Amino acid sequence: AADLVPWFGIEQEYTLFDSHNQQVYCWPQHGFPGPQGPYYCGVGADKVKGRKIVEAHYRACLYAGVMIGGSNAEVMPSQWEYQVGPCLGIDMGDHLWVSRYILQRCAEEFNVCVSFDPKPIEGDWNGAGCHTNVSTQAMREEGGMEHIIAAIEKMELSTWNT
Repeated sequence: AADLVPWFGIEQEYTLFDSHNQQVYCWPQHGFPGPQGPYYCGVGADKVKGRKIVEAHYRACLYAGVMIGGSNAEVMPSQWEYQVGPCLGIDMGDHLWVSRYILQRCAEEFNVCVSFDPKPIEGDWNGAGCHTNVSTQAMREEGGMEHIIAAIEKMELSTWNT
């Protein structure tokens, strides 16, 4: 597979919690914030919570040589995502694990906990995932769309897709 020159990108979502890992960071003590919608890629103190943590994580990853490419607020308040990659082959695993460690350490400095739980809050609140993007050299070159379509067609035939 190495001759295909695969690149991987990961979108890691997470949720910030208070220092006791009991309540979502900066949510009302009793009840819930307003419904989802205005928080995604939000700006302003009424929309996003924890940006200082997110930016500290981003800068620490850059300093450590992690292939981080961006971050954004997610749909649920105090939920964030960052993107790692593109990385060649299995190097992605190292960059992802180190970025998670750095995130935990940065959050610790702010007395906040990080959850990678896929459904940290019950009810009509978005979950958090870890999405994978992959491409081969042929997919990234001129005429790459036909290689992308061929890969999709092969996945449609796989048993895990039933």
